[in-house]
Amino acid sequence: MCEKMGSRNTRLHVCPRFVSFSGHLQHHAKLLQTQSAVSAWDHMAEPGPPLVPEEAPSCSSLTTKELQQNLRAVKQRERPVRLLFEIPAARIVDHALSKYVVYEVVVMRSGSFDSRRVSVERRYSDFFHFHHKLLEEFDEELEDVVLPRKHLTGNFSPEVISERRLALQDYLAKLYGVRCVRHSPHFSRFFTEPEQKQAHTLLRAGQFQLALERLQLVLEIQEKLLPWQSPTLIVPSLSALAVCHRDLEQPEQAFAAAHRALPPVRRYGLNHYRAALLELLVDLGYQQGLPVAQLQEELTILRDAERGEVSLRSLKELVVQEFM
Repeated sequence: MCEKMGSRNTRLHVCPRFVSFSGHLQHHAKLLQTQSAVSAWDHMAEPGPPLVPEEAPSCSSLTTKELQQNLRAVKQRERPVRLLFEIPAARIVDHALSKYVVYEVVVMRSGSFDSRRVSVERRYSDFFHFHHKLLEEFDEELEDVVLPRKHLTGNFSPEVISERRLALQDYLAKLYGVRCVRHSPHFSRFFTEPEQKQAHTLLRAGQFQLALERLQLVLEIQEKLLPWQSPTLIVPSLSALAVCHRDLEQPEQAFAAAHRALPPVRRYGLNHYRAALLELLVDLGYQQGLPVAQLQEELTILRDAERGEVSLRSLKELVVQEFM
């Protein structure tokens, strides 16, 4: 039954069912607004594409089903991002003078936008040295994080290998749970430094394709670690990739890598990289017919302002001296 309201001249008919449905819509609209403010402690929320005007109808024009779908979409976009580690396999390496076990360490980030798994191999001795470096800085913080013990015998039995594999996986998860550790440079070095050294050795030997493959693996891992590390973490890898692409006569890829390295270099004042990157970008830009006047002007201003302080070495000269 509808109620009648109004003055002597007008009457307004209000249906209870309409009031109930409108209230239901307003309730879901408020839920949708408040849900977007949800955040997780010390974790980055997944970025989601903004709605363009034609995709963002007002709440009053949405059905209950559409509001529920939008609410689920907001929750999906704002899922906390975490690093995940898995050690799914191990293998025995038997050389003439040594025998040891290497563990496959898989690094991934939670969230639908980053499902790719990348892996490196590490020995128990790598974990051992890593743990003791951390203890030098974070002894109190790591009081409850214990590295799996070293066995004096039976290291190569399937049972011991399986037990240690799971224990090391749990160890990495606990390390990640310590904030100061996951933000430490030691944390990223454990996952990338051996491969970086291999890549730069190959680069110095002129084996640019092999170096490129190692550097791409390093960059993938660094990108997963980046939310918890300095933005400059990827600069050496991108610079080395630019050098490899250029020597492999791949100017477009070289330009893209150098161009991506430039913003953190500018922001954090890495001027020895900045001048070398700008010089490479200007050269590659001219080759490809790209507009590089602003880059050329930036390079000129940088060298004029810091004459004698800015390195005149090329990017390749800088890169080959890394990880000596």
